[in-house]
Amino acid sequence: MKKRWWVLILIGLLFGLFFALNLDRFFSLEALKSSHTALQQAYQAEPFYIIGIYSITYIVMAALSLPGATIMTLAGGAMFGLWIGVPVVLVSATIGATLAFWVARYVLRDSVQRRFGDRLETINKGLERDGAFYLFSLRLVPAFPFFLINLLMGLTTIRSSTFFWASLVGMFAGSSVYVNAGTQLASISSLSDILSPALIASFVLLAIFPWLARWGIGLVKTRRLYENWTKPKQFDRNLIVIGGGAAGLVTAYIAAVTRAKVTLIEGHKMGGDCLNYGCVPSKALIRSASFLKQAKNSKSLGMTQAQVDYEFSDVMARVSRVVKTVEPHDSVKRYTKLGVEVLEGKARITSPWSVEVNGQTLTTRAIVIATGASPAIPKIPGLEDVCYYTSDTIWSLTKRPEKLVVLGGGPIGCELSQAFARLGCQVMQVEMGELMQREDSDAAILVKTALQEDGVQVLTQTKAVRCEKEGDKQFLVVQDQAGNETQLVFDALLCAVGRAPRTEGFGLEELGIPISSKRTIETNAKLQTIYPNIYACGDVAGPYQFTHTAAHQAWYASVNALFGDFKRFKVDYSVIPWATFTDPEVARVGLSEDEAKVRSIAYEVVRYSLDDLDRAIADEAAHGFVKVLTVPGKDRILGVTIVGKHASDLLAEFVLAMKHGLGLNKILGTIHTYPTWSEANKYAAGEWKRAHAPQSLLKWVEKYHAKRRAM
Repeated sequence: MKKRWWVLILIGLLFGLFFALNLDRFFSLEALKSSHTALQQAYQAEPFYIIGIYSITYIVMAALSLPGATIMTLAGGAMFGLWIGVPVVLVSATIGATLAFWVARYVLRDSVQRRFGDRLETINKGLERDGAFYLFSLRLVPAFPFFLINLLMGLTTIRSSTFFWASLVGMFAGSSVYVNAGTQLASISSLSDILSPALIASFVLLAIFPWLARWGIGLVKTRRLYENWTKPKQFDRNLIVIGGGAAGLVTAYIAAVTRAKVTLIEGHKMGGDCLNYGCVPSKALIRSASFLKQAKNSKSLGMTQAQVDYEFSDVMARVSRVVKTVEPHDSVKRYTKLGVEVLEGKARITSPWSVEVNGQTLTTRAIVIATGASPAIPKIPGLEDVCYYTSDTIWSLTKRPEKLVVLGGGPIGCELSQAFARLGCQVMQVEMGELMQREDSDAAILVKTALQEDGVQVLTQTKAVRCEKEGDKQFLVVQDQAGNETQLVFDALLCAVGRAPRTEGFGLEELGIPISSKRTIETNAKLQTIYPNIYACGDVAGPYQFTHTAAHQAWYASVNALFGDFKRFKVDYSVIPWATFTDPEVARVGLSEDEAKVRSIAYEVVRYSLDDLDRAIADEAAHGFVKVLTVPGKDRILGVTIVGKHASDLLAEFVLAMKHGLGLNKILGTIHTYPTWSEANKYAAGEWKRAHAPQSLLKWVEKYHAKRRAM
């Protein structure tokens, strides 16, 4: 880092010397005019030598971002003429610009990316995708400061080769104008004579032209897509939504509220995975399992003994009852009452404006695909020969498996491993990497410890090789890092290795709608597919697989689909929270500490341990922490990780703060009810405040109080 600052200091000294020695007097229009004849004569006498000197001078000035690029370009035309001047100027300017670009990248980029990486993420992604296009457009307009473009681009992640070639091509038009003006030096009285308002406008139009051309090409491509289909003269509906999960339900609800005619098609169960197989049943199971854990630990609450008898089938019956109780919220009856036409059947898109269901073809202005995801089935030899379940089918159990193997160390695997272990199963959890890989290691370690304390045998860095069956016995053969194989005996095997988007069987193939490498439907930032009137949202669109993000996307999909003629909105992913409902819970929003390190984003971290929270002590749950990442020296929140009881509820305050730009000072200044778990957030903010207390001011205050005591 010191070497980098020395480069900056050296450039600063050279820049200062340039003005201290009054060298800028040689790079004025008057100086050029007065030496015009001498320069031409020198060039005629030794052309290659003069071109070399000129090029080196131009490159050095551009590399150091010294003023005078305009005069140097004019001088190129005045000395060499148009045909030689343009290539000499263009190559020299591009080499100099690239050197300035490298200097900015070497000296400043890492520190800028570390400090503002979270805010620059969108810009970096845009430049990665369209960097050459952006740079080319900027270079076409000479009004944009030459040196500023070099420096700013150096702070981004654009490739050097892209910068060089885009600059070379983009500066051709402007360089040609200035070089040509240099050939007519005598007629120029000021630099404003070169760039008239009309010429600047022409350059602006020239810069806009590529974007207009790109938009036009996209329009032509879209029209060609639609040419293959016959558009109805009128439509039966404003919107058809395929899928009755979280994304589809919210989409249909918004359409109905805005008085659109909307049809919702669901091929299986209303409420989707969350209601029937995911969030609701798993949390019901976790609640029952947690009660058993509390009874087991009753002595810690002052009880001599608490004995609980239970039947596994009764617990699973309660899970079903909870699902049935919540079911009316997502029912056909409710949505029909809201004004949504609900059809139960298999939907298939037959054209950009028509969907077939139950032998009937429906026409619509827009379509939203919200078909969700299903459990991913790992390709393990012998799996089909043994008794295996997924997070969808595990709820059919009525008899407790004595030995349960859980494949997967993500949120689903960890939640269900712990719950079944507390229900008395002998659980073995197998994970190829480490548990909870998306979370910080300190959070994952607490979860792993809790699982082991509940009796889960956690096998990390372990690969599932094959399944075997010998009579009534079933085995999963696993392999550790050393290559040693072990047989795990099981009664039931739960595959919890993730979920795969449902993209097949809905007509996407026939329409040619692209599917990404992650098997999600490819959409733009406004959730449109290659057909602008066909949208996708929820798990099938990605990038997240959360019920709350599905609902979040649904707002954008519905509004864009229904009112896109007036305005379309890009989805805001800036503040996405999530939680894993193990005990302790793990909740997060924004950057994790591990992510910040990997992405070289500068941060400060404050940590408040829940073992010091009064309410946590009273509840016999004094373990875990609140960890907050902030911008160095500021209270702006970059990310929060909470591990402990009620972590998912505590996170909401930080989500609100990040969404609306509130810092830790605002949280610290907010009254929190005593004694509650929410005080942990205030105490975490207090830790930040204590670490940033103005020590010098406090010393003066201490002296002031000492004086007051002496009076």
